[in-house]
Amino acid sequence: MAGIKDVAAEAGVSVATVSRVLNGHPSVSAEARGRVLAAVEALGYRPNAVARSLRTAQTRTLGLVISDVLNPYFTELARFVEEEARALGYSVIIGNADERPELQDHHIRTLIDRRIDGLLVSPADGGSPLMREVAESGTPMVFVDRWIPGIDVPVVRADGTGAVKDLVTHLHGLGHRRLAIIAGPAATTTGNERVEAFRDAMRELGLALPDAYIGQGDFQAASGRRATERFLALAEPPEVVFAADNLMALGALDAIRARGLRVPDDIALAAFDDIPWFVHTDPPVTAIAQPTADLARAAVRALADSIEGRTPQSVTLPARLVARRSCGGAASNQRSDR
Repeated sequence: MAGIKDVAAEAGVSVATVSRVLNGHPSVSAEARGRVLAAVEALGYRPNAVARSLRTAQTRTLGLVISDVLNPYFTELARFVEEEARALGYSVIIGNADERPELQDHHIRTLIDRRIDGLLVSPADGGSPLMREVAESGTPMVFVDRWIPGIDVPVVRADGTGAVKDLVTHLHGLGHRRLAIIAGPAATTTGNERVEAFRDAMRELGLALPDAYIGQGDFQAASGRRATERFLALAEPPEVVFAADNLMALGALDAIRARGLRVPDDIALAAFDDIPWFVHTDPPVTAIAQPTADLARAAVRALADSIEGRTPQSVTLPARLVARRSCGGAASNQRSDR
């Protein structure tokens, strides 16, 4: 493999001149720049990324710590983060927290030790002292999807409040009155936000949300199944189960089918986070869709702005309702414009 000295010899210039050309320094003449670039092409030279990082104090690498790689929403988010980062000249190292704060912090320490240029994090909870230390150290960091109140870093997220209101209005219009929710962890901002939006939307329509109709989940399928089993054992079970993420919705569907019940004839089902396989279930699942690709792109751009000395901005994008047959009524794939 050709080295920088080989390029210099081929072009008839110094190693310093080759370095200046490769780093875009304006002091090199057009004639010398042309000879260097021709030599690079002829020899197939590729700059050593590690050596360059030692010179520039940058590795052109981003760290992404996601809450659960098995959750299709986060899998899709990671894909779009990697795609946008690559377009901006960065590589991405991914850490899976598996919804465990201690594993999240392990990944963050490892990524910082590897000298990543910045961090994208979807926090597994709201109480990590390490996250605050990282932000206060000046390490570029952006929260995506979830955030930790009181830590002053940009946040890129979807606002599901309007979509949850649309869902409750849709359910009410279909004649449903007893609505239950499987909430996410109270330690996460999304867990709190979704249940409060659901409660507020029901209150606006004059509907009560009894404590018995609130199930506590952890964004994992097993918790969705447990909560739904408890709902179904009530003397007056709910008419609708709304799961605050897609994996808990899968668990809810398992519990419903294990009872020999049918969706939506016996009980309706809806979920937060639309994912591709929801259209393939029988019936297709009504869901709230987040603009995953746009969130990923905005998060990477905000982090790149922070790394490259520009002022990063927080971004909030609207989620939207996708009404399908799992709540009853006519089949529909129309999306709300909220």
